[in-house]
Amino acid sequence: MEKKEKLKECRDLLLKLHKTMLDLERELYEGIHGKQSSGQFLNLLLENDDFAWLRRFSLLIVEIDELFDQKDGIASEDIEAAQKKVGELVRMEGGDDYFVDKYKYALQHSVEAASLQSELKALTGEAA
Repeated sequence: MEKKEKLKECRDLLLKLHKTMLDLERELYEGIHGKQSSGQFLNLLLENDDFAWLRRFSLLIVEIDELFDQKDGIASEDIEAAQKKVGELVRMEGGDDYFVDKYKYALQHSVEAASLQSELKALTGEAA
């Protein structure tokens, strides 16, 4: 698979993983605080520190999207740098304990998240 295609596949899997973890977090939050409208939940995602750990995923997805939006194409080094960041994320590197704990919780409580994590590890060459 070409590097660019591999990065696109990583991006798509990251997006699915992010959505799965968002759904899990929303379910947990609403179980305690009651039903939230989409707008209320978006505000929580943007402003509440309990959801800050998910921002690592959304920021990386946006970063990859911006690479693909470049009019001059993507430099090979940029693809490799983004791929490295995906690998670091799936290894849970560079995150604080809260990030790691929340990520592990999501993987332990969602079969879909664990499956997507495994696919990402395989795609980035990490041990499954």
